[in-house]
Amino acid sequence: MRIPFILTLLAAAAIPLRAQLDQLETEYVRKQVDSMRSDDSGKTSGKPDPKRIINETKSLLKEREPEMTAEEYALYEKVTLLLSSQPEFAIKLLEAMTTDKASPSPAFEFMLGNAYYSANKNDKAEVHFRNAVKKYPTFVRAWDNLGVLYYSKDNFSEAIGCFSQAVALGDHEPTTFGLLGYSLERSDNAVGAEMAYMQALAGDPRNGDWLEGLLRVYVDSRQYGRAESLVKSLIKIRPGEARFWQTYAGILVAENKPLDATIILESAAGSGFAGPAELSLLGELYAAQGLQEEAATTFGKVLAVSPDLGERKLINLAQVLTQQGKLSAADDVLRRLPDSPADSARVSFLFARSELQMARHQWPQARLGVQEILRREPLNGNALLTLGRVYLAENDPAQAMLAFESALPISGSTYTASLELANLELRSRHYDKTVTYLEKALAIERTDAVLDFLTRVRALAAK
Repeated sequence: MRIPFILTLLAAAAIPLRAQLDQLETEYVRKQVDSMRSDDSGKTSGKPDPKRIINETKSLLKEREPEMTAEEYALYEKVTLLLSSQPEFAIKLLEAMTTDKASPSPAFEFMLGNAYYSANKNDKAEVHFRNAVKKYPTFVRAWDNLGVLYYSKDNFSEAIGCFSQAVALGDHEPTTFGLLGYSLERSDNAVGAEMAYMQALAGDPRNGDWLEGLLRVYVDSRQYGRAESLVKSLIKIRPGEARFWQTYAGILVAENKPLDATIILESAAGSGFAGPAELSLLGELYAAQGLQEEAATTFGKVLAVSPDLGERKLINLAQVLTQQGKLSAADDVLRRLPDSPADSARVSFLFARSELQMARHQWPQARLGVQEILRREPLNGNALLTLGRVYLAENDPAQAMLAFESALPISGSTYTASLELANLELRSRHYDKTVTYLEKALAIERTDAVLDFLTRVRALAAK
């Protein structure tokens, strides 16, 4: 059931500090884990360039891997220089040269896989890498490259098998363990991912990608003590990346250390590392600790760099303050907003202002604000419910009835509108209509209070 706007605010006002901190953890820490998996372009973060990995395997390792025949090497040597500059042409030459070959050697299959991968022909690359490991099962780099191919396509279950096979055959490269860790992480194998990332870091302890991967694992599994140590290391390595400051603060919030989180974010802001998201979290922390002036000032800074986000944060703060009865503070927050908020925030602003006016019993002003909302959004159920309540406060039950009846067919408003209409009909001693509206409400959500109400009304109707 969608809770009406006013009721939502009343609930928010009563949320204790620990519950607010839990909300902040959910809003910021968990989202931050997801955002750490993607960069600003939407590409997967923490992934070394697969092309670079494969392109670095153009030569074979003596005594450890199969070799090409002299004929194959001569063919490959002719086109290898073309692979980086003219991959399509190089592929055509290779295909023409190998048409008559019955069965290429494992080494040549491997090189063909590299060539096709360079030309973005992943399906053909997969066939040749598979042929290479089938013909030469201990071909470590073929397993690695096949794993990278699956990894680059987000086929993590297949990538895990390939990287695991490479490790079993003696590959102890940090990158292999790191890629295996990422694949295990994305396959929800937290224990395996943790072990693989730790192996990767044993060989490359300052690699930010693997540190970040292990951090995600610890945060996902709520191992906040270990996560805190890792994020400190990441901040030392990459102090200019604001997301790590936000993650650090979020971890402190999860550990019930709001003051420490506040200090960290203030430090980030003072150092110029805090962006809109970090400032928003700082403002939320101030608000959760009852420091409304500091919260409003911080959200004002958000407003300066990200108007849409800043408006939303200030409006929400004003709503909570209104429900807490801090009307002057709520008024001060609303005055910090521009005279004409963006269209995306206009309706929320009108709601916040109307709620403040209702709290001050300024019914005509509140009614005008709600009516402006309805001019913009005629089917806004929350606005219709609020308008009905204003009319009731103005002792105009007929207009209130019309407003609640208009809200009745709107999804998300039917339940509350039914209860409001039931109350109005009860005042007029229309018991049958009261029963009808109560039954409509109970069909949506059955509660003991409404069932008891219905029983009492039926008893009245039977007299």
